[in-house]
Amino acid sequence: MTIHFYFSLVPEALIASMLDPEEFGFYYAVGTSRKTRGQAMFFEVDPAYRNPYFRIDEALARCIPDEDGTPKTSVYISIYRVLEHIDLNALMSLYLTTQDGRTLELQPSPEIPNHEKGLHLYQEIAPVSPLVVSVLSPVEFYELIVRDPSSLVTVPAITFAELDLGELADDPEMGLMDNLPYSNSDHLRECLSQVKTKYISTKMVDRAYVPKLQYRTVKNGFFVGNSSQLKYYPMPSQTELRSENYRWFRSANM
Repeated sequence: MTIHFYFSLVPEALIASMLDPEEFGFYYAVGTSRKTRGQAMFFEVDPAYRNPYFRIDEALARCIPDEDGTPKTSVYISIYRVLEHIDLNALMSLYLTTQDGRTLELQPSPEIPNHEKGLHLYQEIAPVSPLVVSVLSPVEFYELIVRDPSSLVTVPAITFAELDLGELADDPEMGLMDNLPYSNSDHLRECLSQVKTKYISTKMVDRAYVPKLQYRTVKNGFFVGNSSQLKYYPMPSQTELRSENYRWFRSANM
């Protein structure tokens, strides 16, 4: 049986499995009676990838079928500091799984969104998970928290998504939120107003935010970067999802 490597974002872990991405997504999101149900986000990792930090070959030796021939669902290789040690060139597709186990594949794109006017809302996913507002574009935000030597708060690598702000991106005080599902809207408006009017580029909205995304709020896609490079995984439009991935779209919006 083929052995796959998966880099789970929530929780952060590198895992060997005999399940293909669709099967792994269902297992990881729905699992067994021993596991709490919830959405999953994970990259497939090039099976040829090796790094001395990870005991990959030992995990491969343990990733064998059960006595009855059932494929091995998971062998955990690492649960700590995975993102900062993994080569981003080894990351292949990103998979988004809904809480009932339907999985959408996203492919990386060389076209990273350019700076757009207005304010931005970022959900950091791994290795930290605050919700942040900013005047910075996705590339500028990545540069600030990963590569800027003058920044007091940095991480060696980051995965994050930009979320839709609707009218709040231009008018945080009076803009309509329509069907945006963000809690504590008054606090969000206040934070947006502060980065718009004060000499600050970012402000934390929630430092302990649990990164369970409502996928429909993702504005453009997912970003993963370290000190050497930034990769971008664009999110299909709502129209495209509805027409080409309707079952996933319906599950994601339940």
